[in-house]
Amino acid sequence: MQSTLRPDGSGDGPEPPEDPRVTVVVASRDRRDDLLRTLGRHRARVILVDNGSTDGTVEAVRRAFPNVEVVELGRNLAAAGRTIGVRRATTPFVAFADDDSWWSPGSLAAAADALASAPAAGLVAVDVLVGAAERRDPFCDVLAASPLEGGGELLPGPRVLGFMACAAMVRRDAFLRAGGFDDVVRFPGEEERLAWDLTAQGAPPAYVAGPVVHHHPSPRRHDAAARRRAVARSRVLTGLLRLPRRDALVRVRQALVEDAATRRGALDAVRDLPGALRQRRVLPRHVLADIAQLDGSAPGAGDRPARGVAGSR
Repeated sequence: MQSTLRPDGSGDGPEPPEDPRVTVVVASRDRRDDLLRTLGRHRARVILVDNGSTDGTVEAVRRAFPNVEVVELGRNLAAAGRTIGVRRATTPFVAFADDDSWWSPGSLAAAADALASAPAAGLVAVDVLVGAAERRDPFCDVLAASPLEGGGELLPGPRVLGFMACAAMVRRDAFLRAGGFDDVVRFPGEEERLAWDLTAQGAPPAYVAGPVVHHHPSPRRHDAAARRRAVARSRVLTGLLRLPRRDALVRVRQALVEDAATRRGALDAVRDLPGALRQRRVLPRHVLADIAQLDGSAPGAGDRPARGVAGSR
């Protein structure tokens, strides 16, 4: 059942706002119809960051949902637009949603409780049900089986180095200290560098079973070759941003030899090389050790690097 919104931007309708500690940030570009179907489902204050849409998104959203705060960027910052949304938020916790996803009733409050109970956690990743059939995304099982130590009583669930942005809630101050989503990697694969940096600053991500996000992927996401190309670009740039030179070059070589799509992705990364080098900062040893452990233990890590626990979906 959809909710409406109060004049202050909080949820209303059959359920009251789930939790005053939470804001939902959505970043979108040219996905007007998807947004009009999903924005009313968010039981919290919503900030929509529009990445330069040309399909009338801004006008349509303002008509249909006048209490959603719309931030018009006028250009496409991709995932980095979410960082702008988080800066605009005033709540201690911020949940992310895509234009084709929403948090199940009760899940915002449950994720906020998990963060509140574990001050060491900078982010919680939750379960995802995909499509009308509500198929559990297999990446959730990868996260649940994370072999990383250091969770215990300090975190609300297993410590992980990967998450899906549309199914994550962050501690606002930890997210901003870690730099948020950057303007080099952009999208997709933007989660990997953030997970690494949160861990480096002592606010690691954790997986929490129970809260659920519904994700109904847009048909526009079905070009598998284009996505492989984009993920390869992100993987190369993330390595250049944070890995030792040898390991970063391994990622470049893997992309160049895997297939035509990943090779094009590696070449796409060249235009962002100056930006990556300006922001380059090698991770501390304990985070590099985590990455090495996961690269060796995650099922299919060599074949699906962007979906392993060390990376993102």
